[in-house]
Amino acid sequence: MGVPQAKLDATQARLAALSLPKGANWAAVARQDALSRVQAMGLPGRRDEYWKYTNPATLVQPDAPPAAVLETREPPIFAEIDRLKIVFVDGVFDAAASDDLDRSGLEIELLTDATSTDIHWARDLYGVLEARGQSPVHRPLAALNSAFANQGVVIRVTGAAACPVSLVYLRRSENSDAVIHHVIRVEEGADLTLLEDGPASARFNQVIEVDVADGGSFHHVRAQGRDHERRAATHIFARLGRESTFKSFTLSVNGALTRNEAVIELTGDNAVAHVAGAAVGDGDFHHDDTVFVTHDAVACESRQVFKKVLRNGATGVFQGKILVKADAQKTDGYQISQSLLLDEDAQFLAKPELEIYADDVACSHGSTSGAIDEDALFYLRSRGVPQAQAQDLLVLAFLAEAIDEIEDPSIAADILSRLDGWLKRHHH
Repeated sequence: MGVPQAKLDATQARLAALSLPKGANWAAVARQDALSRVQAMGLPGRRDEYWKYTNPATLVQPDAPPAAVLETREPPIFAEIDRLKIVFVDGVFDAAASDDLDRSGLEIELLTDATSTDIHWARDLYGVLEARGQSPVHRPLAALNSAFANQGVVIRVTGAAACPVSLVYLRRSENSDAVIHHVIRVEEGADLTLLEDGPASARFNQVIEVDVADGGSFHHVRAQGRDHERRAATHIFARLGRESTFKSFTLSVNGALTRNEAVIELTGDNAVAHVAGAAVGDGDFHHDDTVFVTHDAVACESRQVFKKVLRNGATGVFQGKILVKADAQKTDGYQISQSLLLDEDAQFLAKPELEIYADDVACSHGSTSGAIDEDALFYLRSRGVPQAQAQDLLVLAFLAEAIDEIEDPSIAADILSRLDGWLKRHHH
């Protein structure tokens, strides 16, 4: 079936505003391949199966819709953690604000440098995991990113990283339109924690490709910026080897439109993949988590844990799939998506899916949507806890299962304090 003309027109209008970056031959080939994927698929439209709950119009139009920059005196998240800081301002690397990238145990380069080198390890990954993630569901915004991204970092980890790598996305322009692509290779037995925070740009298109070799571990904690009018489409494509670990957690507060996609392939036996998120939104807030986990090896474990707290017309979306291939026996797959609706104007739309071709598996999925527990609220009030504080306590308790997915207790405590602050600022 051909691509509808309206979709072709929208795609051509977007592509006309862009030009392919220059680079080494392998990078040029990878980008051209990605561009061909975009042209064949067309950029997403509302009639696409996996976009029916989220209108992609502002993500695909030629120019980024302007978004006011939030001024805040709140100390930046992760500031107390010993970390290697890499700063992007409106989507462009800022060397002066960043730490020295030369740290033992890590090879870190800018994407522009890596893609200008004729022979580079990133050639085996750049656009490769994204291309693998295009089947069975098209992800054209990710292919668009692979074609046109010229900002980002490539990281190769050969041992235990001395400290987390912290990607900080600052925003100063109301019209910034950032396209950032990171490539990460965690070698056999190596370990990396990646932190991300900040609003990035008025419109943000991001891809992270993560290859975790046998026995490797990758931990990812992301806090998306509080700028209320920002829009973002992020994608993580991960491939896991034998006995490897991948854990990702995202905190989202505010944002007019956020779509976070995670596409994870477990290709080695006894691999573990956890992806989790906590989102709180008020008013003009649309938050979409779309996850696709493929089990293609024996005795692997996956968990999807997503919690959303919504009020005043905010919308939450969860689309999660677990695909278990025929040889992936002894699979343990768990998926839960829940929303807490603080008034009758908020809504939560969920599409949980299981597709299982093996017979020795333990897979479960559940999705619930509800209001604050009135009995619990009454109990707290009867113990002298004020109404607003009692409600906050119940909200934080609701979000706890997702936050528990964070491995580092100090990071989890910081995330909880940020959520507590957001709730206090939004008391009615």
